[in-house]
Amino acid sequence: MKRYAKFVIPAVLIIGVLGVAMVNLSSSLVYYNTPEEVMAREAADSRLRLAGRVTPGSVVEQDTTVLFAVEDCDTAVLVVHSGVPPQLFSEGIGVVLEGTWNGDVFASDTMLVKHDEQYRADAEDYDEDLHTCSGS
Repeated sequence: MKRYAKFVIPAVLIIGVLGVAMVNLSSSLVYYNTPEEVMAREAADSRLRLAGRVTPGSVVEQDTTVLFAVEDCDTAVLVVHSGVPPQLFSEGIGVVLEGTWNGDVFASDTMLVKHDEQYRADAEDYDEDLHTCSGS
């Protein structure tokens, strides 16, 4: 019995620690929905995340509100974003939005945009001869 106890007790402790860690990690994960998943949901006041690509030609800016569509392969969702969008926001870029779904429109108040790590200066600000940006 002593031989098995040396193996069983540590194994049970390790399994217990792993189980607790998995439960705690799964509750801290943030999941996002695709436009297709959002369209299949019932209208609710609960907050959720929507991720997709801004449909080219769909962006309409009004004061502090931006209207646009977010798409995945087959489905597009109309989005009303309240607030000023990030500077990198543009058509065709990937976005993650936080807000609520009312059955027809996704009402967003938080927007994250995807971008690459490369900096490119505006063409008119870039001096080819000096290889520097003008204006600052």
